[in-house]
Parts: sequence; C-alpha cells; structure tokens
Amino acid sequence: MKSLKILVTGRNRRIASDICEHLSNDRGYIPMKCGASKKALFDKALNEYPNVVIICTGDENEETIKVFDILREIAKVGALEVIVIANDHDRKAFMSNSKLERFFLLSRPVSLLALYQKLEEFEEKFGGNEISLQLEEYINDKKQIEFERKHILVVDDDPEQLMMIKEHLQEFYEVTVINGGKNILRVLKKFKVDLILLDYMMPEMDGPSVLKLIRQYPQYEEIPVVFLTGMAERDTIMELFVHYKPQGYVLKPSKKSEIVAKIIDVLG
Repeated sequence: MKSLKILVTGRNRRIASDICEHLSNDRGYIPMKCGASKKALFDKALNEYPNVVIICTGDENEETIKVFDILREIAKVGALEVIVIANDHDRKAFMSNSKLERFFLLSRPVSLLALYQKLEEFEEKFGGNEISLQLEEYINDKKQIEFERKHILVVDDDPEQLMMIKEHLQEFYEVTVINGGKNILRVLKKFKVDLILLDYMMPEMDGPSVLKLIRQYPQYEEIPVVFLTGMAERDTIMELFVHYKPQGYVLKPSKKSEIVAKIIDVLG
C-alpha cells in the first residue's frame, strides 16, 4: 500500500473522480475526496492531515479560489504538497488570486505520467528526480504587507468551532488552528505563539492534559492559556489555577467580543 495520504477536491467533479479511480487502480493509492467548500476542506483536512492535495479546478473565480486558502493551516502543522489541475483560464485565475505560498500546476488534459512521477518524488520525500516539463512548480512571490501581529493558537476537536474562531480573530491576529492537542508540541516548536485558546473537553487528550503537557517544557511554560469551556466545567477549571496557572476561560458558545476582550485582557 502507498504511504501518501492524498486528498482530491475541486469544482470539476468529473476529473476528480477520474483522478481518484486512476490513483487507486493504477498505483494502489487510497485517495480521499471532499467537496470544494471551506467547511468540507476544513473538516476533512484538519482531521486527516493529508500529505498531498489535488485540486481539480472548474471555471474558477476569485471567490472560489479563496476557499483553498484554508490549506495554509494544514501546511503550518505538517508537510503538504498541492497540485492544481487547470486549463489556461483556471491556471491564470489561481495564480492571480491564491494565497497559497507554493503549489504545482498540471495542465489539462491531464498527463497521468507527469502526475505519477511527481507523486513518486513526494513518496521519496527528497524529490531527487527531475520534474516533468508538463508539471510546473509555482512559487507565490506576491509580497504581503502585514503589521506585526500577535499569534494565537486555537486547539479544539470541533472543526466548525475552529473555523468560527479563526474567522472571529483573523482580522486582528495571526491565527493557527489545530484539531485536538496531539500536535501541539509540533506547532509550538515551529512557531512563536503568544496565546493559546484551549478547548476543555476533547477526546483522546483533553484540555487539562494538554496544559499539563506544555507546562513540562520551560520554553513554553510562560505562554498564556485561556480555556474554552461550557458552564459545567467552570468549577473544575478553577481548581487548575493553583497548579497550572491558566490565564482564564471563556464560556462556550463564545461571542467574538468575549474572545477578543479576553485576549486583550491577557496580552494588552
């Protein structure tokens, strides 16, 4: 069985289905599929963490291309390669409007040989072979002018909650979201995080367990932590203040004003 986790998405469902069938029958991959919506991508990608996302474009415009910018969140957590299958119109639209920092462009009609060659390079992780001329790498060099913003890490097991909080905060802060606490050390090693919004009730690893874990590392023990919690857990959280010193909590369902007010209260 192939080791790559491949997610196939896009508005061109016919090509997406054909790609999935060829990947399975020709090369033994087990590709995943999801719709070309922000919610579907957010849910699937944050749960599965694919290595490769293949986007099958279809009559794209600025708004439809923005949907795929959510893949930047996955690239923050782990290695992610993106292949965009496009005709000339969609190719130009994607290059003009996408905020993805790096992706590969594969023209239609699709050269399966070029696709398979690139996937084999991804399998090897080092990409030692020469890239086929039919598959062109695109580096997005458009400069983004941004103010120095505080970096908020949101940890929750609910993709809808993650998406909502990200939309609430991204106007004011740099926001990274992760599905559950199992990847938190990987993210903290990769980024300077100014505050963590941490869901209290999560499967596998709940909020208190995540807090205890990060407090074991001197380099992370000063990062402020604010719990996201229901009314029922409020008294239990108060007991944690003595030993692990979180900086507070916000009751769920959380309003944008309440979350921002708490962050301002903690960070200034």
